Amino acid sequence: MNTLSNMIKVAVVGGEGIGPEVTDQSHRILKWFSARRGLPVTLREAQYGLSPYLATGKVLPDDTVEAMEEADAILWGATGGPETTEVPPAARKAGSLLSLRSKYDLYANLRPIVANPALADSAPLKASVLKDVDFIIIRELTSGIYFGEPRGIETLPGGQRRGFNTQQYTTSQIRRVARTAFELARTRKGRVCSVDKANVLETSVLWREEVIGLHQAEFSDVELTHLYVDNAAMQIVRAPSQFDVMVTCNIFGDILSDCAAMASGSLGMLPSVSLGPPDRLGRRKALYEPVHGSAPDIAGKGIANPLGSILSVAMMLRITLNRPDDAILLERAVDTALSAGARTADIAEPGAKRLSTQEMGDAVLNALDKVAGKEREPA
Repeated sequence: MNTLSNMIKVAVVGGEGIGPEVTDQSHRILKWFSARRGLPVTLREAQYGLSPYLATGKVLPDDTVEAMEEADAILWGATGGPETTEVPPAARKAGSLLSLRSKYDLYANLRPIVANPALADSAPLKASVLKDVDFIIIRELTSGIYFGEPRGIETLPGGQRRGFNTQQYTTSQIRRVARTAFELARTRKGRVCSVDKANVLETSVLWREEVIGLHQAEFSDVELTHLYVDNAAMQIVRAPSQFDVMVTCNIFGDILSDCAAMASGSLGMLPSVSLGPPDRLGRRKALYEPVHGSAPDIAGKGIANPLGSILSVAMMLRITLNRPDDAILLERAVDTALSAGARTADIAEPGAKRLSTQEMGDAVLNALDKVAGKEREPA
């Protein structure tokens, strides 16, 4: 029997917009695994955004900070939306997702891109293009242009205004995320594609040099190729099955992973995890979240796709909880639900029945019962 001392602590933070709606469903999935598979987790819900700000003056209140500090893993919903105008910029910035990434040094963002055959008719790309698509984009997450200084908006002597941001990287920042890519590739097909813009940017020249240096020194068994970011974007929609592990800087990873969502049918399908450095025991702080944003235009309507959040739980099962069999079980359940025709609006074929957010959660839970039942059947 598990005791509190060996339980994995998970903070569940729905956030804003559609975040609470989709996270409610992934929360149900975690509870299913706890009840039915003996998953050793304790779940602590916490608030983020406008509601706690109105009550406490902080978008990230002390109770949520405590929950996240204590957690081994954070299940995150979304942030942003029209309500951000009701929160002063300083308060918003103090509790922003960027500040959390920096605080916990969540430098490696993993975004799996998998084309599900059941969605071939609703995917924007041709079925022939999507055949055998299964790759991961690793985005450096705590450096680059989103964090560089100086930055700001200034008025020039002639009265014009100028906005400026600084793109910069150091050797250690590049090498540690490249190391994550090479180590992951060793567990997959053994191929890494590093994406940069070395024909224009000095930061990309350094990026390529450092990736090559690390490869030659420690990972010569892994195949390494390079693409400029503009070509990488074209290749993702032309022939995405060529990729295994792609690694790139913060801003390029942000853009390319949204582009790659078209290989999975919808941005609502994409899970992710952001990982910090390993501690002395090899454990890493981890924040799991769907790639999509807060989608304020559909917030509160109960029609958002929860599969990105649910598949983020599959990543949690595999990485933080070290339960690969349970991760596979959940992924099979999602496949089963989709193969049976479960569709939210973003992935529905013309004329197909459209499920609500909760109904899609129900479909996955029902599929889990079926798939788990088959596992127990005698051979």
